Amino acid sequence: MITSFLANTLVVLIVVAFHYEALRQIGIFFQKFKVLAQFRIGLAVLLSLVAHSIEVAIFALAYYWMHHSPYFGSLHGAFDGSYLDSLYFSYTVYTTVGFGDIFPHGELRFLTGIESLTGLVLITWTASFLYVKMTRYWTDL
Repeated sequence: MITSFLANTLVVLIVVAFHYEALRQIGIFFQKFKVLAQFRIGLAVLLSLVAHSIEVAIFALAYYWMHHSPYFGSLHGAFDGSYLDSLYFSYTVYTTVGFGDIFPHGELRFLTGIESLTGLVLITWTASFLYVKMTRYWTDL
């Protein structure tokens, strides 16, 4: 149980630190890249989607590793043990869609819960970041 807690904590810390740095770099980009504000906003949205996809991939690596380890439980259902299935599962959990075709057993269930919460927080963090940038740089509103 303690190993699972530490592994989950490490994954969340990595993802949150990555997200912070990604938003920071997007903010720096806004100040340095002098083009039409709408273009900057659009590019910021695309970069944010890339950042979220990388975060999902980090969680997917954790699922893949934990599933193939004898200590953390496993994923069942429409899951063949591949990284691609881990990535798909991670996207559904991160976005809180949760189709239910893949489901966790054992201590792996805790990572799914914390990924949903983390995804919710990081998506809203990105939304508020983009809102601030839009209101600051769109002068025709």
